[in-house]
Amino acid sequence: MNSNNDPNHAPLRDVAQNPEATARYLADVQRALLYIGKNLETLAHETRVHLRDTHVEGDRWYHARLRALPVEKALGNVLKNLKNLTEGLEKSAYKRRAHDEAVVNTAKERKEKELEKQRKKNPPTLQAAPRPPQPGMHNQNPGYSGPTSIYDLGRESA
Repeated sequence: MNSNNDPNHAPLRDVAQNPEATARYLADVQRALLYIGKNLETLAHETRVHLRDTHVEGDRWYHARLRALPVEKALGNVLKNLKNLTEGLEKSAYKRRAHDEAVVNTAKERKEKELEKQRKKNPPTLQAAPRPPQPGMHNQNPGYSGPTSIYDLGRESA
């Protein structure tokens, strides 16, 4: 079946499923927006120069500037929004990659937690090994205890 004729085919579905492809696509969009942004900056500058040079008879020196301010502000807002948009594209590409890393790490963490639960439920049985004699101690009779305080370390029990 041809994917171009498939009604369920979404061209960006493959891009959305791959973080590297998503990053490349967003970088291409960002590059195009930055190019448009340069043109808009040039347009804003040329518009500012033209509007501030447009004087009507009877104007004071600041009237042309006051008439130009709303247009300059509107173009400035467009440029600011464009800047925020390009920064958002960078952030989106980063978050997309971080999402895939989080998915992989979540699977690993769940496996580790499950192993830890199994270890807690079924602890390995430890066989007590005979303790080696402590230095300064002689053969002890199992019926008597060892020293009871630090002052008894030099003595042997009776």
